Amino acid sequence: MNKILLIIQREYVTRVRKKAFIVMTLLVPSLFGGMFAVISYLAKNKDQTIHIVNVIDNSHQFQDKFVSNKSLKFQNTDKSLNSIKAGLSDDDIALVIPAGKNDTVQLFAKKKNTLALADDIQQQMNNISSNERLIKMGIDTARLHSAKTNIVVKAREITAEGDKSADIGAAYALAFAGAILIYMSLFIYGAQVMRGVIEEKTSRIIEVIVSSVKPFQLMAGKIIGVGLVGLTQFALWIVLSYLVGKLLGQNGAAQSGTFKFIQTMASSAGYELACFFFYWLTGFLLYSALFAAVGSAVDSETETQQFMFPITLPLLFTYILSVSYLFQAPDSTLAVWLSIIPFTAPVAMMVRVPFHPPAWQLALSMSLMVVTFIFCIYVAARIYRVGILMYGKKPSFKEMAKWFFYKE
Repeated sequence: MNKILLIIQREYVTRVRKKAFIVMTLLVPSLFGGMFAVISYLAKNKDQTIHIVNVIDNSHQFQDKFVSNKSLKFQNTDKSLNSIKAGLSDDDIALVIPAGKNDTVQLFAKKKNTLALADDIQQQMNNISSNERLIKMGIDTARLHSAKTNIVVKAREITAEGDKSADIGAAYALAFAGAILIYMSLFIYGAQVMRGVIEEKTSRIIEVIVSSVKPFQLMAGKIIGVGLVGLTQFALWIVLSYLVGKLLGQNGAAQSGTFKFIQTMASSAGYELACFFFYWLTGFLLYSALFAAVGSAVDSETETQQFMFPITLPLLFTYILSVSYLFQAPDSTLAVWLSIIPFTAPVAMMVRVPFHPPAWQLALSMSLMVVTFIFCIYVAARIYRVGILMYGKKPSFKEMAKWFFYKE
């Protein structure tokens, strides 16, 4: 046990002291803060192009009824379409309204315009046309519009502690954030474990190390050490991101809903955060053990591709389903099974956690995660003890299976 602790300490201290770790830990929250501050500033101070809309109304139904706004300025014209086309600037538009009701309304411009611009014109025309029909039917449009209401529905969740706000938007954001962070980090830090094993193997330093440390102790120490580095970096990112968001919010640099939303997520997601760290850690231990086994079986990173894809396929499959289906149906049969199966649970359960799945499903999923990562570490260690001493041979899955049954 002492040897494992020494290896954990060496891996942790060596990586935490690296300039790359310190720079990335400080840089990532700053970059996110700067990015959202710039987005917020541009959203508030964006240049608004005014488009002159030359209206040729052959139906005489819409004349002098269009309402100009910040981006559109309507003006009627008696000129022909050809003469207007010849004099159009890049930001000007010619709107041709036909006399017949079944004919198509057309927009002419020198360059493609945004969908919002066409939708604005289309909506105004529909409102004008609808109001005229209501008037012809003898309906007072002023009274009709005054009768319209603006009802806001606020979701409340019934809990044992009482009713509380159920912010669906925050739940979706937490589901996405948890799934994406776990998916990306398992690859990033798992690859670090694999790369470290390959480097030690190719430098032949492993032959010296295994003379005093058992392969299982070496692999366990390396995996746990790198895992603690990842947890440290994530914890610092969360704390620093919260502080940066709070600081910018106080300075008025980001008064849009973006930073308020991030601060709310960071401060109120205690349950989700605890689940995130659990599934991140157990998922990391599970996949890092497999990555370490792959690293011990090959001589360079270029040879890892044939093994990496089958290992990471369940995670990739679940991630794609998460962003396209699972977050819309977090209690579906597929979502439940994916959140229980250990190889897919780290991503799938993070999608379901904000929606509070049944306690027995969460407990079963966590128990299987612990049992499975222990089993995977055992299997990987059996392969690792043989693979780290193999050189110049490209193994297959069949060959790695034989290594598992080799006697010590």
